[in-house]
Amino acid sequence: MATETDEHGEDHHLPAVEDWPRGFGEASWWPFVTALGAAGLYVGAALFLLSRGDTNVVPPVAGPAVVVGSVGAFLVGLYGWLYHAFVANFWERGASEHSANKLRWGMLAFLGSEVATFSAGFTYFFFIRSNPGAWPPGELPPLLSSLVLINTALLLVSSGTLHLAHGAIRKGKMGRFKAWLAVTLLLGVVFIGGQVLEYYEFIVHKGFTFTDGVFASAFYGLTGLHGLHVSLGAVLIGIVFVRALRGQYSADRHVSVTTASMYWHFVDAVWVLLVVVLYVGSVVGA
Repeated sequence: MATETDEHGEDHHLPAVEDWPRGFGEASWWPFVTALGAAGLYVGAALFLLSRGDTNVVPPVAGPAVVVGSVGAFLVGLYGWLYHAFVANFWERGASEHSANKLRWGMLAFLGSEVATFSAGFTYFFFIRSNPGAWPPGELPPLLSSLVLINTALLLVSSGTLHLAHGAIRKGKMGRFKAWLAVTLLLGVVFIGGQVLEYYEFIVHKGFTFTDGVFASAFYGLTGLHGLHVSLGAVLIGIVFVRALRGQYSADRHVSVTTASMYWHFVDAVWVLLVVVLYVGSVVGA
């Protein structure tokens, strides 16, 4: 990945620029690249649906091609964004209180956009539930299984261990901070593995796929979107953990721990809503 050096001798992970817009400090286009890649996934899904049926509006290869390109753009943008936001600027030095506040408010603004994204998915599901022609969805595999309950417990526990890690670093107890952070990262990875296993069981053994009606599209769309966010959270916590091992945090210098914690608690809360709405909701009133 290319870098450039400005007149102050600072390295920037392109496409980061200095003081643009004027007065706002260092800015980056990486979030826009990431957002374009994410938006392309929806475009690819729409093209895939348009290519099915008797009248193919678009070629069958259009949807998968757009999805592959969008995934590439999303991953490249995500890499640049994470490097620029969490690594390049604070790898060797701490952040001032002003910069720390900007990062906290920036994370809050980002989480606000995430609330809007998930709200759109929940609105789609509630529309399905209120449509007599789409609900009940017919025969479904047992969604509320022991695997889901175990996964939910793991994610809730991970939120608690991250809270303990955050509390430990604020008290300067670095050993406990690293230990609880490692436990949180492990629980997050196990949760992702559990969701992959769940998909495997549904698709391979139960024959429940994305194309099995509007409920299936809502189920895989919402749970897949959440799984993507948990994976991103695991990457963030992994970066924080590596920095912790290198001794780059202290009781007075841990702003990225705070922002990563905010994100992780958010995805945990969304998962609880998903379990209540999708998993329990598929059983109650079916």
